[in-house]
Amino acid sequence: MQKIIIAIDGFSSSGKSTMARELARNIGYAYIDSGAMYRAVTLYALRHGMIDADGRMDAERLVASLPDIRIDFRVDETTGKSRTCLNGEDVEDEIRGMEVSSHVSPVAAIPEVRHRLVSLQQEYGRDKGIVMDGRDIGTTVFPNAEMKIFVNASPEVRAHRRLLELQQKGSSADYEEVLANIRERDHIDRTRKESPLRQADDAILLDNDNMTHQEQMDFLLKTFRHIVDGKH
Repeated sequence: MQKIIIAIDGFSSSGKSTMARELARNIGYAYIDSGAMYRAVTLYALRHGMIDADGRMDAERLVASLPDIRIDFRVDETTGKSRTCLNGEDVEDEIRGMEVSSHVSPVAAIPEVRHRLVSLQQEYGRDKGIVMDGRDIGTTVFPNAEMKIFVNASPEVRAHRRLLELQQKGSSADYEEVLANIRERDHIDRTRKESPLRQADDAILLDNDNMTHQEQMDFLLKTFRHIVDGKH
């Protein structure tokens, strides 16, 4: 069976990473979480004092430090899930917290950061057979991807999902704080000059406000099989 590239883009907390990860597992493809890469860079910036308490960022210093930032993924042998590593350290749990979430969109808007990470992401897809999710996978990273999905849900629904995720991890956050963060990230993601978040012209829209997880997976698997069968 001919392998393809699957690009899943969408707003923050729309569920795209969960469905991308499960789709990859079901079809035997590699899964790459591009958002985790931007989160890892953000964590590096926070740890090295490049973002102050007021959210001001020393972008010039961060750009100069990019050659010192190494990001890779390792599979947890117990859970089978991918773990994000920053310079050899497992930072998967730390990059999912509110502190990183509050600063990741401005970091991701820095052109030099995007250029470096897009280049790394394209390397992952050189041999195809991958599912990658993010904000600009189908528009910038892999504009010729054979399967493109754009995931959307209302800010309120996404805030509830994100709050539940944070609570399950023992993180303290309230609904209004999470909702405000999501709306701010939406604005930054859609209006940044470098690779703004938008639906690719040939992407299929998946609005999952009122869909169960299983309904979403059935939709993705059906779409995948239709595309792959059409390439025979």
